[in-house]
Amino acid sequence: MNIFFRNLLAITIAFGGAFFEEALMADDKAGKPNILFISMDDLNDWIGCMGGNSQTITPNLDRLAASGVLFTNAHCPGAACNPSRTAIMTGLSPATSGLYENGQNMREILPDAELLPQHFRNHGYRATGSGKLLHYFIDARSWDNYFPEKETENPFPRTLYPDKRPVNLPRGGPWQYVETDWAALDATDEEFGGDWLVSKWVGEQLAKEHDQPFFLACGIYRPHEPWFVPAKYYEPFPLEDIQIPPGYKEDDLDDLPPAGKKRGPNRYFAHIREHDQWKKGIQGYLASIYFADAMLGRVLDSLENGPNKDNTIVVLWSDHGWHLGEKQHWQKFTAWRAVTRVPLMVRIPEKAAPGLPKGTKAGTICDQPVNLLSIFPTLTELAGVPKKPTNDGPSLVPLLADPDADWNHVSITHLGEPASYGLSARDWRYIHYAGGDEELYQITKDPYEWTNLAEEPEYGGKLKELRALAPATFASRKEASLKSLPSLRWHSVAKGVAPPSKPDGNPFPVTFQNRRSSTVELFWMDAKGNPKSYGIIASGKSKSQQSRPGAVWKIADTESGEELGHFRVGDRKAKAVIPAHRDKKL
Repeated sequence: MNIFFRNLLAITIAFGGAFFEEALMADDKAGKPNILFISMDDLNDWIGCMGGNSQTITPNLDRLAASGVLFTNAHCPGAACNPSRTAIMTGLSPATSGLYENGQNMREILPDAELLPQHFRNHGYRATGSGKLLHYFIDARSWDNYFPEKETENPFPRTLYPDKRPVNLPRGGPWQYVETDWAALDATDEEFGGDWLVSKWVGEQLAKEHDQPFFLACGIYRPHEPWFVPAKYYEPFPLEDIQIPPGYKEDDLDDLPPAGKKRGPNRYFAHIREHDQWKKGIQGYLASIYFADAMLGRVLDSLENGPNKDNTIVVLWSDHGWHLGEKQHWQKFTAWRAVTRVPLMVRIPEKAAPGLPKGTKAGTICDQPVNLLSIFPTLTELAGVPKKPTNDGPSLVPLLADPDADWNHVSITHLGEPASYGLSARDWRYIHYAGGDEELYQITKDPYEWTNLAEEPEYGGKLKELRALAPATFASRKEASLKSLPSLRWHSVAKGVAPPSKPDGNPFPVTFQNRRSSTVELFWMDAKGNPKSYGIIASGKSKSQQSRPGAVWKIADTESGEELGHFRVGDRKAKAVIPAHRDKKL
């Protein structure tokens, strides 16, 4: 073969190969739908289409629900942010992973877990996101691109907060979460930033055409505390019109077992009522939901007005709900429906998803008991992506095709310790505490769980039936390492001598680390400012000590007795690092 024909053949193969590769890529893209993955933080059923509160204003949540499938009996995997989000993003139940509470570190416990965005990256997708998707970190290795920059591991863009805080709710003591407060801000959405910036960035991605299918995550932080949002979102909720939650009942704790009574009343609700802030708190939550809904509207508008609307699956969920006085409780951390029941919506355009070519039917409502653990396997089946073998939840595709399809599953929401959980069936709810206490509710007749039937003899058969549907085994809780714990602030003697303790709250461990070259002595300061020795800590060693919020611990040099500094304990487990050198000045 002469050189001319050899060169011609090489050129033909090269161009043909390139063309063939481009054709394959185009084919690959054509067969894979985009995914818009939207989370809202701490959102219970107070949205119009779920009927949780008649005063709420949620036109965009309602329009998304009306355009696809709304699951009205969906429940979160965990009763707190970290276990719930970890379960959703890994597809692993807390009973499998051992991650049950906020204080644990996901990557310590699951160092090799493949997250949802990474799984899609492994199968031809570009994974991008913005806002809070995990528990206050981004997990940079799982994403192609993120806003803010993924390397920062801080998922929050700039957000406007009042200069002087608290604004409305005085801090009751060191036990109180510093963000529990609410106020209308004199600011525009753009000036506020936060979720407005997240929705802007996500909207910009939706307005573009893309060369490969995308997995695009949008983490809307509100209605998470603090309930500071621009004043216009407060205006539709005049304080004089605010109603107490429909699920509130003054004597609701009377028929609970000891473990339930312990979970119910908490200091937050009593403190809020003491300061006449109950209705202001409800107002702040409603305003924050309205703001979050408006940010969702910006995202949905960008999708619907852009080039990707006919090939994008939309899924929206909330990590858990929120008590606003029901069961005398404020916050989360319980197995009652106020926490476990969350919005879950899925919209699939016709011909977009290989796993459901007909798409979803607008206005479909499904009341089968489902769990957010099912999001991972549902999305892989819909997209025609290989499933992840370790996923714990069943795919929801049968229910997306037919909301009345056979569904032999219940939904489990785990509390902070193994074997404490809430079980949701279609018409019943069963709560089991690790010590053996139980609650039983017939939701069709008692949606607010006011009447505990667990002690009624005629319901023994139902209890037995539901017990049999619960998990058989529970992974032990894997404690967070010392490295991952937050650090208490060191106050050197130059900043003042150790004050008296004002302990107020439940006990938990604090670990003291001595980085000095000499031994130190640990003292607890009593309420009168008198030191009480709790032992010696050698150079380079640590000591774990039970403590309470507001406790003050003094550190002194063992040899000279000289006071070096002190720590004041906050509202959670922590480490207290005694620095190698004492500060010389403020």
